[in-house]
Amino acid sequence: MTPWLGLASDAWAASVVPAAREPKADGVVVIGAGGHAKVVISTLTASGTPVAAVVDDDDTKWGTDAQGTRVGRLERARSGRGIVGIGDNAKRRDMVKTLDLEWQTAVHPVAYVHPSAKLGRGTVVFAGAVVQPDAVIGDHVIVNTGATVDHDCVIGDFVHLAPGVHLAGSVRVGEGAFLGIGSVVCPGVTIGRWARLGAGAVAIRDLPDGVLAVGVPAAELKR
Repeated sequence: MTPWLGLASDAWAASVVPAAREPKADGVVVIGAGGHAKVVISTLTASGTPVAAVVDDDDTKWGTDAQGTRVGRLERARSGRGIVGIGDNAKRRDMVKTLDLEWQTAVHPVAYVHPSAKLGRGTVVFAGAVVQPDAVIGDHVIVNTGATVDHDCVIGDFVHLAPGVHLAGSVRVGEGAFLGIGSVVCPGVTIGRWARLGAGAVAIRDLPDGVLAVGVPAAELKR
């Protein structure tokens, strides 16, 4: 597990950068320049971690501004510290496989992570999120704005917990699963690998791998 990045002063977190900055050699490279990357960058900035560069393989984004840093071209041979700012789980996994970076873990200063919880490499915990005692969160996981992970939960690699997701105690979420905004998982329930839980759904029983479930209570819609 990678230790998460340091926290910043309130003054730094509230600062606004009016123009694109030049890359910083000692900072973190953000892979991706879309909407999710914006929140990753803001989390790094709030925690006092400089952004070395923002890179993307979409040439229409090259030269644009991403939260004060000019977007550059993604180079597969790039080295150093990095974090993937891509919200799609499969695309994030594929990007990680093609790059050899020292993956960093970032926690926003207004998130709460209990000291006994474990966070994997490349995982991000956004503002307002809560991770409770003895939770174990894998690599390259997104704990999005205001999401909560209660005690003894186990979250697999490349999972995305959308804003406002609430996991009760002892929930297990398999690799690559996506839990939609505002969804809820009841105590002890298991969400399968690469399963999807719809926005606002409530999972009261286990969901198998690869299923899409929606509603209250959540019911399988398709595999």
